[in-house]
Amino acid sequence: MHLLGLVTLLALAGLIYLAMLVALLAWGLTHPPRRTYSSAVARGGPGSPDELDPPLRCEEWTFLSRGRTLSAWDVRGRDSSGPTVIFTHGWGDSRIGALPRMAALAPLASRMVAWDLPGHGEAPGLCRLGRHEVADLLALMERVGGPVVLFGWSLGAGLCLEAGPDPRIVAIVAEAPYRFQDASARNVLRGASLPSGRTLDLALLVLGMKGRWKARSDRAALASRIACPVLVLHGTEDEVCPIDDARAIARAAMRATLVEIDGGDHNHLWTEPTWARQCSDAVRAFLPDTASPVAGR
Repeated sequence: MHLLGLVTLLALAGLIYLAMLVALLAWGLTHPPRRTYSSAVARGGPGSPDELDPPLRCEEWTFLSRGRTLSAWDVRGRDSSGPTVIFTHGWGDSRIGALPRMAALAPLASRMVAWDLPGHGEAPGLCRLGRHEVADLLALMERVGGPVVLFGWSLGAGLCLEAGPDPRIVAIVAEAPYRFQDASARNVLRGASLPSGRTLDLALLVLGMKGRWKARSDRAALASRIACPVLVLHGTEDEVCPIDDARAIARAAMRATLVEIDGGDHNHLWTEPTWARQCSDAVRAFLPDTASPVAGR
């Protein structure tokens, strides 16, 4: 009887430990690190478009989506006949991640808009790993007006692909996209030496990101519905989102161009000079042939 009690106690302790671990993982996935102006300056980098070299003229405004007030930078490009480009960042990033991309696209665009997803940067709310954020992107598009080019990376690339059938979108740049959220989350956790097996599966189940939602969120399936041109940029050594995911997405899209950055990883395509030059060249070659000119503000 004493042995049965001990086994029961150990089993209960194990269940409590598992529940706590699942809860911590779910909390961590929905509360990514905040990349803010202060953190950018602390690392010696620019924290806003007017701190780039050369600086870009910028206005800041807010828009409402799902009961939240979200902030955006509105930046004037250098080509008044060029497109309007909306930048959407990935998990753990913010609109600050758009700065090197803005610097590269400024000569081609009339207007560039970058925003903080909920739970990132300065934005309120939680990150829902793409489950609801496409509504925020569509609300931003409504505020900006169309037509627009969407440029997203990682999680943001998936949101752009999900929004892709919207007729206001004339082209999409999907950088480092993944097909399914659980694979990329697993790779992030493995890189941080955190639990990434069944515990992660349970955390994603708690967050409503397994089962039918996972099938509906397949980025390759989403890409197959998009009629506008799509540029897929991906590093061959991406440790978070496998290059095979990008290849599958590009194959599925009706009008896709896949550019593989040899040796490129997930987070440094625009900060490592050789990779950044390749990315910039690819985007510059893609946009003039695919994006309809849009009048400036």
